[in-house]
Amino acid sequence: MFCYQCEQTAKGTGCTKMGVCGKDPETADLQDLLVHAAKGISMYAHRARQLGARDRAVDLFVLEALFTTVTNVNFDPARLDALLRKAGKVIERAKGLYEKAARDAGKPVEKLAGPATYSPAEGHEALVAQAQAAGIQQRLDALGPDVAGLEELILYGLKGMAAYADHAVILGQEDEAVFAYFHEALDFLTGDDATQVDKLVPMALKVGEVNLRVMELLDAGNTGVYGHPEPTQVRVTPIKGKAIVVSGHDLKDLEELLKQTEGKGINVYTHGEMLPCLAYPGLKKYKHLVGNYGGAWQDQAKEFDAFPGAVLMTTNCIQRPRETYKARIFTSGLVAWPGVQHVADGNFQPVIDAALAAPGFTVDAEEKYITIGFARNAVMQAAGAVIDAVKAGKIKHFFLIGGCDGAKPGRNYYTEFAQAVPEDCVILTLACGKYRFNKLEFGDIGGIPRLLDVGQCNDAYSAIQIAVALAGAFNCGVNDLPLSFVLSWYEQKAVCILLTLLHLGIQNMKLGPSLPAFVGPNVLNVLVENFNIAPITNVKDDMAAMLA
Repeated sequence: MFCYQCEQTAKGTGCTKMGVCGKDPETADLQDLLVHAAKGISMYAHRARQLGARDRAVDLFVLEALFTTVTNVNFDPARLDALLRKAGKVIERAKGLYEKAARDAGKPVEKLAGPATYSPAEGHEALVAQAQAAGIQQRLDALGPDVAGLEELILYGLKGMAAYADHAVILGQEDEAVFAYFHEALDFLTGDDATQVDKLVPMALKVGEVNLRVMELLDAGNTGVYGHPEPTQVRVTPIKGKAIVVSGHDLKDLEELLKQTEGKGINVYTHGEMLPCLAYPGLKKYKHLVGNYGGAWQDQAKEFDAFPGAVLMTTNCIQRPRETYKARIFTSGLVAWPGVQHVADGNFQPVIDAALAAPGFTVDAEEKYITIGFARNAVMQAAGAVIDAVKAGKIKHFFLIGGCDGAKPGRNYYTEFAQAVPEDCVILTLACGKYRFNKLEFGDIGGIPRLLDVGQCNDAYSAIQIAVALAGAFNCGVNDLPLSFVLSWYEQKAVCILLTLLHLGIQNMKLGPSLPAFVGPNVLNVLVENFNIAPITNVKDDMAAMLA
């Protein structure tokens, strides 16, 4: 195996024996083959679309295939085997779609090579052997680190965007142009243009452009179904009673679980990136959604071990479960771990049964609360007061401190940075990186909280809209605002958000705790020259530079 798609990759260069995330070589190879198959499907689907033919089932499968390979989603070789066999059927469907469209249009039918010839090998062992030829190392050897790294930058952006698009589809929001772009970009990665740096860089920024539309769709899905998040005090300590904790990102799964647990005497808690769900009117109306338990995803083994109830993992962020709680953790959607029961078709009865069988919390813990729910609508409603405070000199600077959390040393930088923010400045935060400091006291400036929690990484659209609105209010560009971006990254959703910020021309961002292994020195130089993006250094120097 060779994998360097996440921030914690071994030695900062790549995992070659076992993934730091827990991914074994067989799983890694099968995921590479699934990406290879998705490219082949898109080669046909892209050509079919150019002739006016499309197939939504083909579109959705490509989204799910890419999302499945995001870090901390699917670790189960058996489920990957099934997806790869389904991919064989989908590629035949896409091929037939294209060939019929070409014949109907009186066009010659291209004989496609490379990933377009994908067909799953017979038997699991043969499939694993087939997968070993689809790895990244072969392209690194053939193309060199700059070209291969840029190809992977585009691919990882597409993976993250697929996650957002999949969430949006579940909530009834999709765009034909987005599906078309997935096929266009994956087809691009199979052609000669993908070996040229001057063609790869614009395509990477195009991923960011399309991802902005995808995040808009997801925002429309979240707010259209559940209402706009509103400032909400959330309990972060347990309540006596039976319990289920829900982690991941999927609002729909949480809603279905809340419906099925209503009246059963079970308290439901959010965990990790699910914390913002407690600010949506359509979700917080459930009285047994009582609060948030624990912190970010990387602490789950310790936290789930101590949790006296059932655990539901939606979307990504699962880690290797300890044997002590493996029988009471469940997965849904695309998430999978070998030996962990998967809940299909929205039937959460197994989770409910496990919660009722577990002891639950025996006493109420001391009450502690944090305030969340400062998404774009809530901030816009207070925009007048914010703008007046800036004009009066009461608010001097805004810091967006957001992104993924992780276990690798160096992330205490973000805690120290938040603590060092001057008292006349406001912190915007989103995604699980906020767990480094979101339970600290920051106070307020004339009634405006100094810490504004915008939501999940899925809510990055809100943060962008807040920045755009502030720029509009002061009749300037976003780069002219007293606003600094201090970003942490871990996996591919953070990659596509970064590409969106680059597409928007955002300058002077600080990124850490380490730079992507797939971005080589030459590519980094391009980013520095065009966007002045830079790695974090130390709190004192970075803060001084941002406030200068």
